[in-house]
Amino acid sequence: VKKEVGDVSILVNNAGIVIGKRFMDSPDSLVAKTMEVNTMAHFWTYKAFLPAMIASNHGHLVSIASSAGLCGVNHLSDYCASKFAAVGFAESIDMEMRTLRKTGVKTTIVCPFVINTGMFDGAQTKWPHLLPILDPEYVAERIITAVRQNQEMLMIPRIIYVLYFLKSFLPVKAAVLLLDYFGCLNIMDTFKGRPKKE
Repeated sequence: VKKEVGDVSILVNNAGIVIGKRFMDSPDSLVAKTMEVNTMAHFWTYKAFLPAMIASNHGHLVSIASSAGLCGVNHLSDYCASKFAAVGFAESIDMEMRTLRKTGVKTTIVCPFVINTGMFDGAQTKWPHLLPILDPEYVAERIITAVRQNQEMLMIPRIIYVLYFLKSFLPVKAAVLLLDYFGCLNIMDTFKGRPKKE
């Protein structure tokens, strides 16, 4: 892309894969692939495009992470690890830009609930009015608005902000009860994933 297009002013890291099995049932090769796609790809795209942004003190880095990058979820250990890493990496790069006084290089970290793209087919939400399966066009609109407003962190839907805040100070047992109430412990029980291509 860098050879064909050259420097870019907005980089959106959106690639992602999910296994959706218990950790001990997840093949090692797929666990490694989850980390390669969901985390390491961010490193390599930033290495390719960030230097020009730093040189011009202009650009925007958009990391499509996940609400699963804020909270551990049953059947998503490798996915959560990869998305926690994506969040931490993007936050760290933001701190580096601030320390370098490159205030023109902005970051937006996006932590949506499940998006209806097929990747999480079968996953169900207990409270669809509070934690809906998200429409991709709606999420895209929210991301564009966040980028235009230089919003550093975007959680979709808004109740994720509340749950994340509560998790930050509640005892673990209380946080688990809260997650159980919202159905987050069992969201993957009916997971099928994207159908395999023949």
